[in-house]
Amino acid sequence: MDVLVIGAGFGGLAAALSLAEQGANVTVCEALAYPGGCASTFTRAGRRFESGATLFCGLAPDQLFGRWIAKYNLDARPVFHDSLGEARAPGLALPLLADKARFLESLCALPDAPIDGLRRFFAEQGAVADVLWSLFEDPTLLPPLTPATLARHAARGHRYLPVLRVFGQSLESVLAQHGLATWAPIRTWLGGQCQITVQCEPDVAEAPYALASMDFLWRGTGQIEGGIGRLATGLVDAIGQAGGTVRLANRVKGLRPVDGRWEVTTRDGVLRVDKVVANVLPADLAALLGGHAGLTRRHAPIADGWGAVILYRAVRGAPGPAVHLDLTADPTRPLVEGNHVYVSVSGDGAGGERTLTASTHVALSRLRSEDPARVVHDIQDRMRATLAALAPEHDDVALELPASPRTFQRFLRRADGAVGGVPRRVGLSSYRQLGPVEVERGLWLVGDSVFPGQSTYAVAVGGLRVAAAVGR
Repeated sequence: MDVLVIGAGFGGLAAALSLAEQGANVTVCEALAYPGGCASTFTRAGRRFESGATLFCGLAPDQLFGRWIAKYNLDARPVFHDSLGEARAPGLALPLLADKARFLESLCALPDAPIDGLRRFFAEQGAVADVLWSLFEDPTLLPPLTPATLARHAARGHRYLPVLRVFGQSLESVLAQHGLATWAPIRTWLGGQCQITVQCEPDVAEAPYALASMDFLWRGTGQIEGGIGRLATGLVDAIGQAGGTVRLANRVKGLRPVDGRWEVTTRDGVLRVDKVVANVLPADLAALLGGHAGLTRRHAPIADGWGAVILYRAVRGAPGPAVHLDLTADPTRPLVEGNHVYVSVSGDGAGGERTLTASTHVALSRLRSEDPARVVHDIQDRMRATLAALAPEHDDVALELPASPRTFQRFLRRADGAVGGVPRRVGLSSYRQLGPVEVERGLWLVGDSVFPGQSTYAVAVGGLRVAAAVGR
């Protein structure tokens, strides 16, 4: 079986590696000269930057990335810290501790903390997260459901009760049930956490998704020494070890079905393959096909979502460990457009400089209805003010490179520069498509638009699920 994978983001890399391990003849075509997509490491002006400001989970030895690193002896060393950074707002500096029990105790130690409510909430959150992460990390339990899978679900049905209890509720309603909806520290922290992970704020976030995503900090979470790009490059090497091929700087320009196969036009020529896995947004796949109504409809929730406005900086300062800062200038305002800024600071400090990636959300609909250049310029000014007020230790700037959704559209070829996938808002729409997506016979989608999406680890798990479906 000949399979072409479009895009060397982590969803495409995971699908390609799994298919190569199954014995398929796999080729990956990536438009950029380096792999990783939205989770890549790039070099500008002699400095190395992370394309997105984020932590990465799934790095523990018993998790997917950890297993691949060991199996293929990848040149990608995970680094874990007791503290992952801080959530900061006026009057708040909350350490983001890698030990969940210690993190809860730090919340309980804050002035006027509703201790009983916090303990009840975290007990419920933990029960929901344990169920959903066990499903997430065992893709055989996710759709499509076989008789054997249904039997396994029936045997563990009682474990799903905590999830059913919060199904269809917002995260804010669950907080209210524990007397926490108006307690500023947890509202501030969870507001930023939700905006980053499920792409919406607590008052509209579907509770099971939001409660499970809270565990992101405590599920093998850390950095890759030298940047996430080393893991992406390592997976390229692993695909080669498994018998596949990755062609960088080889953009796919179009594809069409021909006599039961797929004809794929690339920068380097035309390929004919049995199946295609597209690690692109639905709208971008529709463009490659010359139009596709179903994909256009599927892209609508993403078009109603977010782009990222980013400041890449080199800052002067003493060497230190990598740190991540979740900054909120005004917790009473929406956590977008520079009022909320997520910051990753590199841990090297060579030559008296560290690199910093700071990002914030902007609604794509606003960029379509207003002057996008003015909107982005104003957002970047607010970002600078938030950084100066809440992270002054990293405000001695030697170099600044601004980026916007247009940057992501230009370099990563993502329609409208959309990032983050589908916002997981309250309602059944979050559950309509839980299985792999076969767009046409032999043509599959993968990436952050496909469940489980939402993070580097999630798109990799989605890649495994798609590879299993393609193999069948």
